Amino acid sequence: MRVRSRSTCFCRLVVLALVAIGVCAPVAAEPQAIRAVHGGGLQLPAPAPEHSIARIWNEELLDAIRIDTPRPTVHSRNLFHLSVVMWDAWAAYDDGATAYLFDEIGGGYADSSAARDEAISYASYRLLKHRFQVGPGAEASQTAFDDRMEALGYDANVTTQDGDSPAAVGNRIAAGMIEWGYADGANEIDDYADDSGYLPINRPLVFELPGIRMVDPNRWQPLAFDHLVLQNGIVIGTAVQDFLGPNWGQVTPFALVPENMTIPYVYNDPGMPPQLGGAGDDQLKANAVENILFSSWVDPSDGVTIDISPGGFHNNTLGTQDGTGYPLNPVTGAPYEPNVVLRADYARVLAEFWADGPDSETPPGHWNTLANYVADQPKFERRLGGKGPQLDRLEWDVKTYLVLNGALHDAAVAAWGCKGHYDYSRPISQIRYMGKMGQSSDPMGLAYHPDGLPLVPGLIEVITPASSAPGQRHAHLNEYVADIAIYAWRGNPEDPETQVGGVGWIRAVAWMPYQRDTFVTPPFAGYVSGHSTFSRAAAEVLTRMTGSAYFPGGLGTFTAHKREYLEFETGPTQTLVLTWATYFDAADEAGVSRLYGGIHPAADDFPGRIMGAEIGIDAWEKGLEYIQSAPAPLGDEGRSIEGAGEPGRRKIKRSGARRTPRGTPPPARNPEVDPPQRDSRETGGSLRAD
Repeated sequence: MRVRSRSTCFCRLVVLALVAIGVCAPVAAEPQAIRAVHGGGLQLPAPAPEHSIARIWNEELLDAIRIDTPRPTVHSRNLFHLSVVMWDAWAAYDDGATAYLFDEIGGGYADSSAARDEAISYASYRLLKHRFQVGPGAEASQTAFDDRMEALGYDANVTTQDGDSPAAVGNRIAAGMIEWGYADGANEIDDYADDSGYLPINRPLVFELPGIRMVDPNRWQPLAFDHLVLQNGIVIGTAVQDFLGPNWGQVTPFALVPENMTIPYVYNDPGMPPQLGGAGDDQLKANAVENILFSSWVDPSDGVTIDISPGGFHNNTLGTQDGTGYPLNPVTGAPYEPNVVLRADYARVLAEFWADGPDSETPPGHWNTLANYVADQPKFERRLGGKGPQLDRLEWDVKTYLVLNGALHDAAVAAWGCKGHYDYSRPISQIRYMGKMGQSSDPMGLAYHPDGLPLVPGLIEVITPASSAPGQRHAHLNEYVADIAIYAWRGNPEDPETQVGGVGWIRAVAWMPYQRDTFVTPPFAGYVSGHSTFSRAAAEVLTRMTGSAYFPGGLGTFTAHKREYLEFETGPTQTLVLTWATYFDAADEAGVSRLYGGIHPAADDFPGRIMGAEIGIDAWEKGLEYIQSAPAPLGDEGRSIEGAGEPGRRKIKRSGARRTPRGTPPPARNPEVDPPQRDSRETGGSLRAD
């Protein structure tokens, strides 16, 4: 019986131990059966005494996301919009702060700290109550928001928007954001339904049967399920996937600008992905071979070990997987200890750790959780850019959330704009299609087709009479002579509590990614990888916000316990610890995890990392216009960030007046300027350790 139950965990990243050398790791919050019993009036645990009011409401949103339909686009927007209302409510009580959308003045309160907390709470509460009115977890989340207000000592029945009371200020800000959100292009009023007219060109793939039919193998293909279960465990039943968010490129961003849009609704365009039978044919086939190779690495019985310590792993050039590690931990001055593990355990843990469910807050929420735990480290100093005066917890949190979630929101807008435009196929379709066509290596050989899979001895082979003879490697496939066989994961075992699927020779037309067979692949096109884009954008912001690319203490870890952690099958064989020196290492691992899981090829991953780097840097620079205060700290590379943003504009007291939004959702744009390209060393972990 499994000891750990993810249904009562906050998420994988919540139990992330950010280990500082010589410093005790923080204790993760205890599971509280989040929302599962909320209908009966769960008494919420008191927040940690040191947590700010912004942190409390950020956690409320993360909890609500975990039991809602897992839509990364929608929830990156929710995280950003919550961050905006918290920031604007905070700014109302700071004469020098610049509001993002709604300029308010908090009035002359003797205890401005209490007034600020109250305004933030009313703004957050009203927005979250509005955003989670429907959905699988709506009833539980609505109750949780009410309970939180009561626990904080605020009267949720105070709905006035008149006057200068903190409640009125918060209510006005929330009302303004709700109104503004209806016009930002997300189609919130129709539950974010696609309004672009998108239709898939390929008919659904009934993946439980071998084979495939595609009109265009380069375009996305929906999957047909007898029993669909969403990534966080919500049961749907019989279903055909609908493309989630092909219209998302039209949503109003934070820092993305028209000059970076060369195609309508495609920011930071990475260009056309490799095409089967067209430009990049060799790359596409090489990527498919790599996906199959990773699929062959998930059997622990092969006994292969690798060292995943930062001493010999990570530290990649941006947009590559070429890292050879770090010679020393810059915080301790000592080498990183070796971390030798079974390759199959690493592959399986990696694929599941960075996946979205169950009980996941989606990739944007993962990075909020990680940012929260960085800030929780006992010796962590809340200095903007790693320099200048220490900020109190609330100021640090509202500034971090505004820029981090602005970057994550932009990552969703850019990545899904790209997905909607290029409509690119996923590995399950690519590999099955090429396997059906044949082999492309030997024009004179059996089963040749130029669109087939490349032959790789021991990995991708043609089934022949000799290879399928009794006692031979393809004997169990002797009915399929001239078909393509691949050495890959055999699929979900009958009893995942005690068994592994293992690796063996299967028909290419029956290949499945290392995922649950009730999920298989996300319901949207592949190019570019959302995980890669979100993660690199977040890593850029955290690096600049903290002044260091390195985790506190120079090391971040996550422990997956022996035969307890994995869900798709039993494992890992031994307790395994994932380790990263920098936020960039964690971001890169999030990206490559999708290759191990069979969700993306490298052609989706690497451009997503580059796009995310550009987005994160631009979001940071935009964020400085709001979060910077004098005296200015130093930013990355020792560059002073003083003067990057203008002083907050003068506040005008409005007694009960409607708030005045500073931003207006932009109209459709089609500029003709290519996005600037950054050298990998400019954006990759080049900041000094703290």
